[in-house]
Amino acid sequence: MAEARIAVAEPRVSKERQNNWLDIGRVWTTTVIRTYYRTRNSIRNGMWPTSLSNLTIACTVLLFLMLTEPGFTYSINSWLWKLSYILHIPQKFPRTLRAAVTSGIVGFIFFIVLMNIRQYLLRILLSYRGWMYEPLHASSKLTLLWCAVVRLISGYQPSLYSCQRSLPRMPVPAINDTIQRLLESLKAVCTEEEFQEIEKQAKEFKNTLAPKLQNILVIKSWISQNYVSDWWEKYAYLKSRSPLPNNSNYYVCDQSYWTPATTQISRAACLTYNILTFKRLIDREELPPFVLRNTVPTCMAQYERLFSTVRIPGEDIDELHHFESAKSKHIIVMRRGLYYKLHVYDKMNQLLCPTSLEEQIEWIVKDAEKHADLISEEEKNIASLTALERTEWAKIRKECLISGINGESLRAVERSIFIIAILDYIPKDLNSKCNYLLNGDGKNIWFDKSLNLLILGNSSCGVNCEHSMADAPVMAHMWEFTLSKEVLERLYDDNGRCMPPLKTFQQAKLKAPQRLLWDIGPKLAEKIKFSLQIALKNNEDLDLFVVDHDSWGKGLIKKCKISPDAFIQIALQLAYFKDANKFVQTYEASMTRMYLGGRTETVRSCTIENVEFVRSMINSKSTKNERAELLKKAAIKHQQLYRDAMNGKGVDRHLFALYVVCKGLGHESEFLTNVITRPWMLSTSQTPHTQLASAPDANLPIFKDKLCPGGGFGPVSDEGYGVSYMFPNDEKIFFHISSKRTCPKTDSRQFSKHIFTSMEDMIKLFDDN
Repeated sequence: MAEARIAVAEPRVSKERQNNWLDIGRVWTTTVIRTYYRTRNSIRNGMWPTSLSNLTIACTVLLFLMLTEPGFTYSINSWLWKLSYILHIPQKFPRTLRAAVTSGIVGFIFFIVLMNIRQYLLRILLSYRGWMYEPLHASSKLTLLWCAVVRLISGYQPSLYSCQRSLPRMPVPAINDTIQRLLESLKAVCTEEEFQEIEKQAKEFKNTLAPKLQNILVIKSWISQNYVSDWWEKYAYLKSRSPLPNNSNYYVCDQSYWTPATTQISRAACLTYNILTFKRLIDREELPPFVLRNTVPTCMAQYERLFSTVRIPGEDIDELHHFESAKSKHIIVMRRGLYYKLHVYDKMNQLLCPTSLEEQIEWIVKDAEKHADLISEEEKNIASLTALERTEWAKIRKECLISGINGESLRAVERSIFIIAILDYIPKDLNSKCNYLLNGDGKNIWFDKSLNLLILGNSSCGVNCEHSMADAPVMAHMWEFTLSKEVLERLYDDNGRCMPPLKTFQQAKLKAPQRLLWDIGPKLAEKIKFSLQIALKNNEDLDLFVVDHDSWGKGLIKKCKISPDAFIQIALQLAYFKDANKFVQTYEASMTRMYLGGRTETVRSCTIENVEFVRSMINSKSTKNERAELLKKAAIKHQQLYRDAMNGKGVDRHLFALYVVCKGLGHESEFLTNVITRPWMLSTSQTPHTQLASAPDANLPIFKDKLCPGGGFGPVSDEGYGVSYMFPNDEKIFFHISSKRTCPKTDSRQFSKHIFTSMEDMIKLFDDN
């Protein structure tokens, strides 16, 4: 059967010529140029915040002093000339040459010392966090002075990875502080008996295992970039055996109610070009680092793995493979179950322009229409294997897909920059589109890839992202860059086709697309059928509801002198109490990228202050002013917790690292096991936005229908909710609410109503103002 299928296939394969001297020379030249730029960037990053100009100035000034010998620098001149004797510079050399050699050596040493001093001082300065606990427009004199010194020492504009050596390392919190914060958070969600038991376990832990485990973490923080991030990636993501859809991968939408192009092919081409443009900025390290308050740089290490990255399934643990640009120069285009390898660089290593990409993708679509009926359904559904439990998928991959035709096709998919799926599905509304972006139809998303771009039948689109290689803010940065170009630039002509390049642009010879072939034997076919059934079953169990609150947004919340994020988190607690009549452990994600290698930390947003406010809202005896004061108190507490989490003073990553060390040493801790395994019934996250330095004002009426609603994810607990929200401007809030249909206690649509009524009840507390 496989031989017959291959015989009737007509893949478009480019005719390869034998390597001639011209080809060899071109490859050699490209390699030399790439090596040069990498070396240059590495040197620049290692020197920042100093630069070669500093070295030039230092050597020039010293040479000037030695040759002119002004009177006011007599002691320096004498020392420099004595040094020339100590260095055994031959006296027969001309005086100018001896001065040049001496000033060069001394200038270089001075430059190295200055470089290390500036990096060390900057690392110390960036460890200051007082600015975070002050109002944005009412900073203290100390903070203003600190800001000025940081900018002075930072010097010129850094490149993508320049700041890495100057970022402080994440400190290990004190055991007593972490346990105190933990117990404080559990008071809000535990019964008196549960709390007393955990308190007893915590006391025993502090007096036995805690000091030993803590010492190991402190030592690890000295010798590694980050004391927890590598373990977090390994054990929270790669060790997990759960299927990726609904459990790990997340999605992000395009513009909410506007589509810039009417043709799928044209939009696919322009999006591909803009995404690859962002990738080129990363490869060349020309993307400026993300900076908070125009002063504090953040860790940019995650950007390196945004593209050309795949999560390889393993029987015990998965592996992340990232392929260098030299080995990953193509994307995969999926159409009607067929896979095509499309080279996105021409013979001169130049990125294909949108019209060239448009022509190539158009050919692929037509070719797929010819051959879609000639292949089996199992071959079309091969991507469903990536939706399996990880150990099962690893076994199938090892047995059926790593050799022969399948091995070649699988390597092409896994080494690709990213995957595009051009689909027939036309969503009815925003809600149906988001549901499709999260899981597709079970067979059109390669969940292992870092990025899947889905172009739907009405030319709207979105991305599905694998989570282990990077966190959502990093991918959101790329996506904001891509979508902003569609809004701010004219990328399509009047017919909806890609705008042609300038006449001066010349595209070198292109490689033709190549259709990938699969050898689907009976055993593999059965596995694919089984995996599709599992994927469809999981899709049916997901209850995802997406809705926008457009009567008011963060603009009105700010007028109440309350943080918008705190307001929504408190509203979620009130909504959950209306829904389930109880308080539960709540997860809100925050970033720790102000530290080297930082990823995320948990904000335990169900606080005692939050509980007191919610109880006041259901207590008919509470007055409006009392409720407003309790709301403000809860919001202040939430802001403090969020800032603490960003500053490495969270609870959960420290406890997680202690748990890993405990297990690694063969110990058992009832306390750590208890607190680590407590379920997160409410998992929440605010989708980041406005990460571009030159983003336009999203409140302008022209952008009303062009706002991105953000994205979402599946619930962490089978009996709880996952809630993602986004403030795209001052007048609208998008919510993405997920739960499991098999749980009789949850209903995403009903929960959204509770959120809306809770928000209205809360905002009415400030009507008088």
